[in-house]
Amino acid sequence: MSLKKRYRETIRPKLLKELGLRNVHQVPQVTKVTVNRGLGEAASNSKSLEASLSEMAVITGQKALVTRAKKAIAGFKIRQGMPIGCAVTLRGDRMYSFLERFINLALPRIRDFRGVSPKSFDGRGNYTIGVKEQLIFPEVSFDKVDSIRGMDITIVTSASSDEEGKALLSEMGMPFRNN
Repeated sequence: MSLKKRYRETIRPKLLKELGLRNVHQVPQVTKVTVNRGLGEAASNSKSLEASLSEMAVITGQKALVTRAKKAIAGFKIRQGMPIGCAVTLRGDRMYSFLERFINLALPRIRDFRGVSPKSFDGRGNYTIGVKEQLIFPEVSFDKVDSIRGMDITIVTSASSDEEGKALLSEMGMPFRNN
């Protein structure tokens, strides 16, 4: 059963009871997932940006957007408008399929994995996790990787508090560690 179908049929009714809400529309849901990668070396090495863009497209199933510097920073040799990273915003079916692959396939492949930190919520029910290497995704082949780069994955929910967001993500299968 897909994550979207499981959310509608089992997770939403369960959260409705657990959180004591009166309306189905009050139940928290995932609104979007953003995958972001900052590339400091993109200023001097344009090949790294191209490799990152294609990698992100393979991982997420959607074309990545090039993020550019808003300000010039002389210390980092960055001028305004220079490409410094790439980002993808996933919504709808692509978001659910990415979340399903991320939770069930990618996270267990992390070395020495004991669960994700329950402290990475932002106070409004959104969750951000930093991934140190892109090789945890089964779509990325080891031979095509020129260098190991990390990325930030932000799961934006409609939850009003961290507790609601955590309840939603744990029901979806996010392996939080107990500390």
